[in-house]
Amino acid sequence: MSFPEFLAELKEKNDLVEVIGSYIKLDRRGNNYWACCPFHHEKTPSFSVNASEKYYHCFGCGVSGDVITFVKEYENVDFRQAVEILAKRAGLEVPEADNRSAEETAQRKEKKDRLLALMKDTARFYLNHLYSGGAERHLEYLSRRKLLPATMKKFGLGASPDFHSLPRFLADKGYTAAECVESGACGRSDDGRLFDALGGRLIIPIINNMDEVIAFGGRVLEKTDRAKYKNTRDTVLFDKSKSLYNINLVKREKRTAPIPYLIMLEGYMDVISLYQAGFHNVVASMGTSLTKEQVRLCKRYSDTVLISYDGDAAGQSANLRGLRLLEEEGVNLRVVPLTDGLDPDDMIVKKGADAYRECLSAAMPLIDYRLLAAKRKYDLKDPYRKREYIREALEIVREAESATERDELLKRIASETDVSYSALARDLESAPKKKEPPPPPVRKEEADRTRKAERFILAACLFNQGYAADLDLYGLDFRNETLERLADYIMEERARGRVRPSGVFDLFGSEDAELNEVLALNDGNLEGEIAEKYFRDCVRILRRRSIEEQIAVCREAGARAADVAERNEYLSRIKELTEKLTKLK
Repeated sequence: MSFPEFLAELKEKNDLVEVIGSYIKLDRRGNNYWACCPFHHEKTPSFSVNASEKYYHCFGCGVSGDVITFVKEYENVDFRQAVEILAKRAGLEVPEADNRSAEETAQRKEKKDRLLALMKDTARFYLNHLYSGGAERHLEYLSRRKLLPATMKKFGLGASPDFHSLPRFLADKGYTAAECVESGACGRSDDGRLFDALGGRLIIPIINNMDEVIAFGGRVLEKTDRAKYKNTRDTVLFDKSKSLYNINLVKREKRTAPIPYLIMLEGYMDVISLYQAGFHNVVASMGTSLTKEQVRLCKRYSDTVLISYDGDAAGQSANLRGLRLLEEEGVNLRVVPLTDGLDPDDMIVKKGADAYRECLSAAMPLIDYRLLAAKRKYDLKDPYRKREYIREALEIVREAESATERDELLKRIASETDVSYSALARDLESAPKKKEPPPPPVRKEEADRTRKAERFILAACLFNQGYAADLDLYGLDFRNETLERLADYIMEERARGRVRPSGVFDLFGSEDAELNEVLALNDGNLEGEIAEKYFRDCVRILRRRSIEEQIAVCREAGARAADVAERNEYLSRIKELTEKLTKLK
């Protein structure tokens, strides 16, 4: 069986409604099933599952796809992993293109499975040692942090006894030295001996969204020159820039109810402490600056993120770097102001959950928080330092998106510094402005009208409307690459007997904007006499555009013609085209 044939069987044996319904609650309305979109936060269901055509589409955020795409996006896995999940569900074996690739894939899978098993056994080793009677220091530390046994079990906390016990344990379990090192659980000394990479530390397992242990974090318990926290190095299982701590429990949380916002923290203990206090929508970037991959992972679970980093001014200012990435990726970003130099864990332990909840309610837009962080750096009683603050504050205000926002921020600065609003406004206005990129060309009404016509024609053909069955799409000119490929797909599918709408996801990504515009039209817009009349109008629009462009070309060429005979030929052609144009009115 070829791989394309296998994919067709895979989709056939994994009913789209059943698969999606195993992740989220679906309600049937008419011919479709509806739910609140699992890919963005919403209160009114706009996520539609078309059972007959085997695809889904969200009218809110525009995502769409087939059963493979849904599993890929919901589980946050790659295409191959999504296929494997569905194959396992349907009891199918995933074929390979040839024997060599089959062998290589089998070897990679076996290697990954071995490393995952090693990490799981390592986690059990650490967990068992925590309660073995030889980890008093570790338990004492956890007691000081006021962590309950149920919380410690929830997060699988453990203890490393020393630098040599883990390598011996893993060898006894049958793992090779190479596997121990490749997993990141062990290191190798200059003399070739293995050692526990997190020897002696309190151990925090790092678990991915598939509930697999992929790495560990370790905390030292005594004063030392070594780093307080240390992570497993990057491996084939673990890439810190693409991982978020506690994402596995957040994923479970989302399955029970929508998550209105995520709380982004810096470290493991902040997450664990807040989780115990009842804040289950918490993740941590594990001490690194946020990356695009982490931001996009956040968006899978909520479109609002509250940043809750340490309360000390230096730490807050340093961590402002990279937060703009959240805004650039379209995340609704708020920053949580913490008081008295406390971090979130300290806030919970010393002031309680209600005090932290008040901080969350005071979360502010990034630009407001940047202004607050700038103010905390300066002694405003010192005239020189106050002027430095004003200069920095005005630089921040210049980046405000609206005049209203700038006005509010200037009033705040005026109140803080006892400098008049008018003086601040003049300084803001007189400062040299950054060159803005030229605005994109305005989309002409005619171009917009023809693009809508292109989409409607293709939607009617894709969803097998009777009035569109005889239209030859090769005779029309589609000006967008996606729409042109979609027209080719429809014509090829017609030659095979019937157009399959779900097949488009084998050609396009689920976030293709043009494809989503076409799919969105299949919501009662394609049926009835009005739709049929509009379809005929759309066909005329595209044909008129083609003829009008040909007339323009003939006129230009005729004007350049050197002799009368050639010019008369162009005039004759223009007359023919004009008659065609008249008939299309």
